[in-house]
Amino acid sequence: MISFHKITLFFLLVFIKLSLFGQCAMCKAVLESNMQNGGTAGAGINNGIIYLMFIPYILIGTVGYFIYKHYKSNQKPEEV
Repeated sequence: MISFHKITLFFLLVFIKLSLFGQCAMCKAVLESNMQNGGTAGAGINNGIIYLMFIPYILIGTVGYFIYKHYKSNQKPEEV
């Protein structure tokens, strides 16, 4: 039987998704009107998106590297 928590989580995720679609349409409308008036906000927004996209990958890669380095330094060689 489906629990109350699963049903609540499902509806919560559905409503969050709907609110995200609204924000994207608003941003797109503002950028389109800016570009029609000769503005350069679109290029700035695209650069900002790329910047925000790379930061989590750099952080996760750095943490992963240090975990790997720590794991390798704590391994003892097998004695024969």
